[in-house]
Amino acid sequence: MEMIWVEKYRPKYFKDIKGQKDIIARMQAFVKTMNMPHVLFAGPAGVGKSTLALVVARELFKDTWRENFLELNASDERGIDVVRIKVKDFARTKPIGDVPFKIIFLDECDALTREAQQALRRTMENYTKTCRFILSCNYSSKIIDPIQSRCVVFKFKPLDKKDVFMIIEDLAEKEGFKIEEAAKEAIYTVSEGDCRKVENILQSCAAISSEIKEDTVYSIASAAMPKEVTEILNDAIKQNLAEARKKLLSVMLDKGLSGLDIIKQIQGVIWKTDTENLVKLEIVKLCGEIEYRMVEGSDEFIQLEALLAGIALIRHGK
Repeated sequence: MEMIWVEKYRPKYFKDIKGQKDIIARMQAFVKTMNMPHVLFAGPAGVGKSTLALVVARELFKDTWRENFLELNASDERGIDVVRIKVKDFARTKPIGDVPFKIIFLDECDALTREAQQALRRTMENYTKTCRFILSCNYSSKIIDPIQSRCVVFKFKPLDKKDVFMIIEDLAEKEGFKIEEAAKEAIYTVSEGDCRKVENILQSCAAISSEIKEDTVYSIASAAMPKEVTEILNDAIKQNLAEARKKLLSVMLDKGLSGLDIIKQIQGVIWKTDTENLVKLEIVKLCGEIEYRMVEGSDEFIQLEALLAGIALIRHGK
């Protein structure tokens, strides 16, 4: 029976998922054997967690996947009643069709209250014969240990540059727009491996022009171009504070950047500046302190001017 299933098995949807090769290979193995444990997907947003859960359901259940798959977003329904009523009612019934179990997909389950998580642990044990759980979260540390011990944990990572480029090129071919190499690099930098962000930026850029350039990407993403941030940093290092302050205010007002946005970009280009390593370390340390002050409610313009002054003093001290 198992050999017949394996022979018939042809992965239709797995091939469309980019990145996460090791995780996909292991999930394919579960689908081939028509068996799987409870699983926990953990990782940043936009890297394929929800998509993989849907793919597993469609590969396992084929035409009956809607009847055997329950998706709940725990950030909307996060109380204990969701586990006691919706989850338990679905889990206790037998699957429809020639399939061994149902699947309950709890998205953003790190938003579940601790009481709901405690109720969930018993439900996962009691209905294992008829139901499997796929839990998805951004931070696995927010999931209680008893639930983690009942699951196989898969740690997702941001998409690699080659995967992001593959997505961009595939969309460019299908949608009929052109994109230069520098713009691809910009999209990868701005998206930080988030596939949703990649597609949103591309859609916005393509609506403006059929030829996407680097400056268009940074404009749409409300981010400063790296060369602009580098100029600000170099002026501060050279103690040219008036020019550094002028450029900083211009970039922030023109691009609509917040103080946290610009300081993250400054921190990202520090290592590319032409100065001593010890100076770079001191600047990074100063960025961390200024960022903390902003989060605590300090005025961002005053703090950014303090950052520029601090960088000049660090360089002067060396």
